[in-house]
Amino acid sequence: MERVFNFAAGPAAMPLPALERAQNELLAYGKTGMSVMEMSHRSKMYLDIYKETEATLRSVMSIPEDYAVLFLAGGATGQFSAIPMNLLPEDGTADYIDSGNFAHGAAVEAKKYGNIHIAASSREENYVRIPAFGPADLDPSAAYVHITTNNTIFGTRYTSLPDTGLVPLVADASSNILSEPYDIRRFGVMYAGAQKNIGPAGMAVVIIRKDLLGHARADTPKIFDWTKQVEAESMINTPPTYTIYMAGLCLEWVKEQGGVEALEKINMEKADLLYDCIDNSKLFKGTADPAYRSRMNVTFVTGNPDSDADFVKEAAANGLVNLKGHRLVGGIRASIYNAMPIEGVKKLVDFMKEYEVKHV
Repeated sequence: MERVFNFAAGPAAMPLPALERAQNELLAYGKTGMSVMEMSHRSKMYLDIYKETEATLRSVMSIPEDYAVLFLAGGATGQFSAIPMNLLPEDGTADYIDSGNFAHGAAVEAKKYGNIHIAASSREENYVRIPAFGPADLDPSAAYVHITTNNTIFGTRYTSLPDTGLVPLVADASSNILSEPYDIRRFGVMYAGAQKNIGPAGMAVVIIRKDLLGHARADTPKIFDWTKQVEAESMINTPPTYTIYMAGLCLEWVKEQGGVEALEKINMEKADLLYDCIDNSKLFKGTADPAYRSRMNVTFVTGNPDSDADFVKEAAANGLVNLKGHRLVGGIRASIYNAMPIEGVKKLVDFMKEYEVKHV
């Protein structure tokens, strides 16, 4: 069967070379005579895969040695709880920027563990933009400031990082990690679910400045204790071994494309093509504030829910699948992560123009 162009928000499209290599190695990895799925996570053959995956991630993201890297089960949502468990003293406070559904969810979870201050929010505006805030809105004595760098559901992104001074910046980068360069030293912690730009679903990558380790609460379950996970190399229990292996293949593909810097240029070109089509359309209208538009998740509508549904149905019939907007907002959403080739975006743009001619 011919492959479609998959615009799903996550689990999302993966690089074809990574999938093909996984297919070739499915029954027997190298000379081991077994699948990676069958390997003991403590065997040398698997530890070599793990260490190579970490090394490749450090390379493509320029992660300094004074930052630890973890590959953990539970996805980014699991880290919503792990963050306050590891960083928020019982008598402390933390600032959260409420810029979207997942940013809101992170704050809700953190409130179970301590005093959380919503320093800025665009919730009442249906998250069409990143809320404005500055140093005066932030508590200089906060344990950390939490942001979500890209809003998967509503299609917005931080175009610049906030200045949090000496307060550690903690960022959920699930839907735009590896799509644009970040100076990791700007962050105390960066974490991301794997299922968008890293690899298949099943884990989160957590990057932690080492001086922030060692502060977990006494009642923190060991599975959520970053210090213990670092000491155990993410292996307090059996980690998501196959997902880590697949992430390694996808990270190798990132290197082969020229790294994150090269992918950013392609991602900008893809986003510009799609937004240009929307902005010049008589039928389609973007839903995010243009000043904060995401390069990864492009959200738009026709102005009629029935027409939105018809467009999604017709697009799928033409090999352009998973364009339905999130259930919270409806409409149309094209997720154009790293693995989406520019040919897919061009085909979508051509189809949008054809559809408009027929329906306007």
